Amino acid sequence: MEHGLSRGSWLPVTGMVICLLLCGCVVDLVLAQIRAQDQDVGTNSLRSYQLSANAHFILNIQTRNDGSKFAELVLDTPLDREQQKKHEMVLTAFDGGSPERSGTALITITVLDANDNVPVFDRSVYRASLMENAPRGTLVLKLNASDLDEGSNGEVTYAFSGHAPLKVRELFSVDPYTGEIRVKGIVDYEKASVYELYVQAKDRGQSAVAVHSKVLVDILDVNDNAPEVILTSVSTPVQEDAPPGTVIAVISVMDRDSGENGNVDCQIPNNVPFQLHSSFKNYYTLVTSEFLDREAVSEYNITLTARDLGSPSLSTRKTILVQVSDINDNPPRFSQPSYTVYVTENNAPGASICSVAAFDPDSNQNAYLSYSILEGQIQGMPVSTYVSINSDNGNIYALHPSTSQDAGFPPLANNVTVNVFVLDQNDNAPVIISPLPKNGTLATEVVPRSVDAGYLVTKITALDADAGQNSRLSYQLLQATDPGLFSVALYTGEIRTIRRLVEKDATRQRLVILVKDNGQPPLSGTVSIILSVVDSVPESLSDFGDLTLSPQPPSNLALYLIVSLSTISLIFLVAIIVLAGVKCYKDRETLSGYNLPPFACCCCGGFQPEPPPEAFKKSNLNLQISSAAKVPTNCMEANGNSSLSQSYCYKVCLTPESAKSDFMFIKPCSPSSAPRNNEAKSADNSWNAQSRSASVNNGATTPSEVKTAQPIYCTS
Repeated sequence: MEHGLSRGSWLPVTGMVICLLLCGCVVDLVLAQIRAQDQDVGTNSLRSYQLSANAHFILNIQTRNDGSKFAELVLDTPLDREQQKKHEMVLTAFDGGSPERSGTALITITVLDANDNVPVFDRSVYRASLMENAPRGTLVLKLNASDLDEGSNGEVTYAFSGHAPLKVRELFSVDPYTGEIRVKGIVDYEKASVYELYVQAKDRGQSAVAVHSKVLVDILDVNDNAPEVILTSVSTPVQEDAPPGTVIAVISVMDRDSGENGNVDCQIPNNVPFQLHSSFKNYYTLVTSEFLDREAVSEYNITLTARDLGSPSLSTRKTILVQVSDINDNPPRFSQPSYTVYVTENNAPGASICSVAAFDPDSNQNAYLSYSILEGQIQGMPVSTYVSINSDNGNIYALHPSTSQDAGFPPLANNVTVNVFVLDQNDNAPVIISPLPKNGTLATEVVPRSVDAGYLVTKITALDADAGQNSRLSYQLLQATDPGLFSVALYTGEIRTIRRLVEKDATRQRLVILVKDNGQPPLSGTVSIILSVVDSVPESLSDFGDLTLSPQPPSNLALYLIVSLSTISLIFLVAIIVLAGVKCYKDRETLSGYNLPPFACCCCGGFQPEPPPEAFKKSNLNLQISSAAKVPTNCMEANGNSSLSQSYCYKVCLTPESAKSDFMFIKPCSPSSAPRNNEAKSADNSWNAQSRSASVNNGATTPSEVKTAQPIYCTS
């Protein structure tokens, strides 16, 4: 059985198990007195005790006055529960009889714990790594301290040491039971890269003693800081003639991160005339790489990009404004290389003809412009006597080269040529030139009664000295004895029969033809024609049809083909020659009735002198056939000096086809001119010519109409 004994206790040795609970024993302490009982007496009674071998306990055998013996169990060496908390020994008692008898008892000693051990950390210094900006609650590490004691003496608690700084307590926490150190606040590598945490551990026993340890927390950098760009100096504006290499700005960069996260690279766009040079680490200079042109780009917004080498990398952009100052390096430029101005005729003297405009790409004073006329002469007189120009706005008044000059230093100039063309106004009414009245009477024509519908009676030929649309003529039947008998072609002036003539038709038909131009407002003229209907007239050739050649049937032999082509070509050539001869003969007969002045004809071989007719005395018309190779067939020129003191030149081009006849008012025959004669616009429809160039296309004509439309035509 088990007994809790104090010093001096007795344990009878009866062969039973004896248990002792020892707590806080010291050396030489008598743990128990043990006495064995033997019923025998004398020599057969109890003689001695013996304790099995052990390291901590011994027996002291004591004898009483009555001769009985007992044993004292004495602690010989200190006990350590942490090394061995239970000791077992065998106590043997011997008598003195023969044979000797003994008795045993098992002694079990349980050592109770005393708080004689302090907690011990498994490391003297703890070290851990932690990413900056780690979220709250992140486990940094777990402390581990052990206490060999048991019970409350071995229960360890953790805490910060008393001298731990307040900043550490704000960033980290320690679990008192588990020893886990966790993140409590925001950890920033840029504020501290290493944190020292002093912690302690102690048990919960009486008179507990705390032990201390140190925890080093290394903060790992995270690329959480973008580079910073600082402009230490900026030189702006910069002149556009600054040489390459001119320093514009000095730049410094920094990144609060470490390692690759703190290495910064700077770049600018490639499409700007600037470069970055790095002379020292994190220091750059912005310089020009080429000459600048303010007129092309007046200012640059240079985007500087600073990027670190972290992963992922962070970047910062900063815009540097570089303004370019102007120098006077550009002459004025006119808006076009030359000016062509069209001015209507009859304009008031001194009226503004046009305005030239120039611009200077420079700025401010370098771009201020003034206009002036280049020195020169017109027909021996200074230009200033003919024209003037406004120096501020460039208004000019005549045909001349002009110049502009800026106010820069040194001043730069440029010039431009202005060409002024006089535009036509519809100030000339159409003039009827064919048919003309004879001897003061109305023009007359003869019409056979037997003609069919569509017969060409005559053709009205008129001229308009204007140009363009102002000279485009149209013909209209204004009055007629029988409106249903004759018609007038709108653009050619051809008078044709609408139906066959019958007996009841009057033998004398009067037609009034209106000739009107296409100007605004339109001007017009009229002519009256008396048509005499007769039963028969001498047959004459007034029109020529197309020559029809019957082609030879195709042959399978090349020889037949060559012969056929040669024959056809010969026939065609003979027909052309015959036609030309007939036409020249007819023309001479027709023109002889008008008694025109001398002229030259391509088929006549020389000049034919004729007295001038009354109809052309005022105009002094001179007709001349053009023999140039490039002139179309049936061409002639009319040069004349009228009583209007105007020099003019006409060119009439006629072809065998009635649909192609042109009248061209070519040019003055001499530069001299005189005031216009107002009598030219009188009602007698006399010839009126202008002193400027124009061209008129009066539509289609036929050979028979040429006789009445023009005094002379010639086929070449």
